[in-house]
Amino acid sequence: MPLFTSESVTEGHPDKLADQISDGILDAILSRDPLARVACETAVTTGLVMVMGEITTDTYVDIPRIIRQTVRDVGYTRAKYGFDSETCGVMVSIDEQSPDIAQGVDVGGAGDSGMMFGFACDETPELMPLPISLAHRLARRLAEVRRDRTLGYLRPDGKVQVTVAYGGEEPAAETVVISAQHHDEVKIEELREDVAREVIVPVLGQKAASAARSYINPTGRFVTGGPVADVGLTGRKTQVDSYGGYARIGGGCFSGKDPTKVDRAGAYGARHVAKNLVAAGLATRVEVQLAYAIGVVKPVAVNIDSFGTGKAPDEDLKRAVERQFDLSPLGIIKELNLRRPLYRPAACYGHFGRTDIDAPWEDTGRAADLRAELGARR
Repeated sequence: MPLFTSESVTEGHPDKLADQISDGILDAILSRDPLARVACETAVTTGLVMVMGEITTDTYVDIPRIIRQTVRDVGYTRAKYGFDSETCGVMVSIDEQSPDIAQGVDVGGAGDSGMMFGFACDETPELMPLPISLAHRLARRLAEVRRDRTLGYLRPDGKVQVTVAYGGEEPAAETVVISAQHHDEVKIEELREDVAREVIVPVLGQKAASAARSYINPTGRFVTGGPVADVGLTGRKTQVDSYGGYARIGGGCFSGKDPTKVDRAGAYGARHVAKNLVAAGLATRVEVQLAYAIGVVKPVAVNIDSFGTGKAPDEDLKRAVERQFDLSPLGIIKELNLRRPLYRPAACYGHFGRTDIDAPWEDTGRAADLRAELGARR
């Protein structure tokens, strides 16, 4: 039976902490200067946060304050965790955007060369692959029971992995792996029973949870976690951010980048197109690839692959997409209204398939336009 595995992490994972800091700074700047150019990278390690990058803006934001507030919000609030919002050191090194890049962006061109992918399928209501969808739901639930103190001994770091079995009547979870950071004194047997009852069962349901194999804190101990255990870097969880390895992804991460960066706008635009194609009933599984050249306004290539599930040839789907969507960076920014502070909530638990945050690239309001366009041209 075919198996596929995806992973997610909680907001306390060091890489996700870095992503949230970068996007927290971006949101603060965009709230005051929607035309700002931001490329903000973060590294976190034992007792230290470093923010580096290129930012061009007419406004001022208190970056150290944003850093400490983000660390606090995530849950690193006590020195005994080895990393906390009050005592961590903060280093900031920011320059302006290169004028060589700016001259291309200023005229509406792409801020870099590169390719981006968007994907959608009908495995879940949110039109995402089931493995990454389940992994995100379990990771969010793990954080929830920590925050509401249902399991008050949990700490912010955590990781989830889900293997889904295909080939039966419906795809289903075959194996669940959860690693949850915890207080030193909790017994492993208690933690395993609690996580199974409070995390796995509420997400999968009792029947599916009983049918799946589960490995909860397989080593038996996960006390040391977060930036003390591992360095965290912005953009190192691109598979978690996108489709869990189920679909191809582009060459760049999303977090810390304003929407003129095609790594972000192109990926969001491609997901928007792919989701609307599936929502329109024009395919059950589709991948959209966009490619850009730095300083060039329109994409240099658009490709649609419906993996044989399309209700029309892929070339017809492509023509319909190109007539209905302006896939230039500025076109995507305008369509999705991206020059506003909406990025930090997307920095954890995936950028796609989200129904709990403002994610305009998830809107399926263009599905009817695509159906009409394809019908009129056939």
